[in-house]
Amino acid sequence: MGEESSPCVNSTCCTTIGSSVIPTINRLQDILTPVSGELSKISLPQVAVVGSQSSGKSSVLEALVGRDFLPRGCDICTRRPLALMLENRPRKPDDDGKEWAEFRHLPGKRFYDFTKVRREILAETDREAGRNKGVSENQIGLKISSPNVLNMTLIDLPGITKVPVGDQPTDIETRIRKMIMDYIRQENCIILAVSPANSDLATSDALQMARDVDPTGTRTIGVITKLDIMDRGTNGCNFLLGKVVPLRLGYVGVVNRCQEDINKNRSIRDALAYEEQFFCDHPEYNGLSDRCGIPQLAKKLNQILEQHVRIVLPSLKAELNSRLTAVAKELQKYGQVVESKAEQEAILLSILARYCEAFSTMVDGKSQEMSTKELSGGARIHYIFQSIFVKTLEEVDPCQDLSDEDIWMAIQNATGLRNALFVPEVPFEVLVRKQIALLLDPCLQCLRFVYDELIKMSRACEVTEFQRFPILRRRLDDVMGKFLRDGVRPAGENDRKSY
Repeated sequence: MGEESSPCVNSTCCTTIGSSVIPTINRLQDILTPVSGELSKISLPQVAVVGSQSSGKSSVLEALVGRDFLPRGCDICTRRPLALMLENRPRKPDDDGKEWAEFRHLPGKRFYDFTKVRREILAETDREAGRNKGVSENQIGLKISSPNVLNMTLIDLPGITKVPVGDQPTDIETRIRKMIMDYIRQENCIILAVSPANSDLATSDALQMARDVDPTGTRTIGVITKLDIMDRGTNGCNFLLGKVVPLRLGYVGVVNRCQEDINKNRSIRDALAYEEQFFCDHPEYNGLSDRCGIPQLAKKLNQILEQHVRIVLPSLKAELNSRLTAVAKELQKYGQVVESKAEQEAILLSILARYCEAFSTMVDGKSQEMSTKELSGGARIHYIFQSIFVKTLEEVDPCQDLSDEDIWMAIQNATGLRNALFVPEVPFEVLVRKQIALLLDPCLQCLRFVYDELIKMSRACEVTEFQRFPILRRRLDDVMGKFLRDGVRPAGENDRKSY
């Protein structure tokens, strides 16, 4: 198609309908999408394009843009959600009217050749989902700025498929359906349900999924594709009039470029001209001009999206203000930016001093946040020594496995060739050392209990600045853990070696 620009799908409304609110939503989408956490859960108004594989979704999107830029093929092509933001850029005296595209993952790099846009979509899809038909739920962000489009945000979702191919898992249909449902169940999402005219509309996968999440049909628009290839003697008027599957927002019928048109590089401009002529010449569709053609679909989508944005704007603004207040409070806890090394060292010493003070107060039982539910800190350590440890020592029998014959034999062995008037000291030490070994396990148990409590105390010592410096908190935990382990290791090893 080259760099030929397509005519505006509806030049009379490009600068009026949605010219203010929809671009604002697009900017919010750019800001919030890369953000993780609570802010990423904010649902923004957008249009999700849903349909079975080969239903004509890609042709509809390309016609709306007026550019040939999406991957094509005989099997699954959309393998990652594509967030397509269309930005109407009014013509200016010094504007050459060029259209350009920019990917979210390549900020600042503008693509003027839309063949390269297709290549980048394929490359980015392969980087995330592999080269052998794998599917990923991670989104690709693409903005197209042009004087020839209407403001709207479209999410191109993978087509519903039945049979796995390549590296796709056996439950590929379930996964794709779940991915689609995650988008369309959001109340702020407009559903563009694409169904081919040469199939039974009552069994359309797209309409069935839309009905599951939007039973009243207040946010579902139907698109009937391939009207020009219906059997002779039939037409899609009943579909467009909502007599088969009623939708409150109605239907729009379109004519797609066929694969032969794409192979022969038939431009979208020519395809739109053919579509317009087809509906004008067809006696059944001539009276349904407001429900036929890509320009009508673009206008309808733009109007519905703008109305939807205006409806949800108050609640969206309230939610954003609430989140902004929460983030501002959290940011305030982190304090001012510290740049000089001297200030950094002073803050670090202050944090460490308060940490040591908090640890000491827990050991001495002077903490302001004293628990009334369980023993902790120094009280817990005192209980370990005075109750648990003493109790286990009392349970040890000092004469266990030691008989009078053992004592007599040890004394005899210590006297050698001579008779002794007094009990030799050597057998006493041998016998006592052997019995003291019975105290090893109770001592090691006490050691483990005290170590666990000290670790718990070190992690419970909260200093306000730890919220500001989470890495310092983790590093301090590591240092304290190593310090306590170094204290435990010789006690355990040396006790075992000495007996």
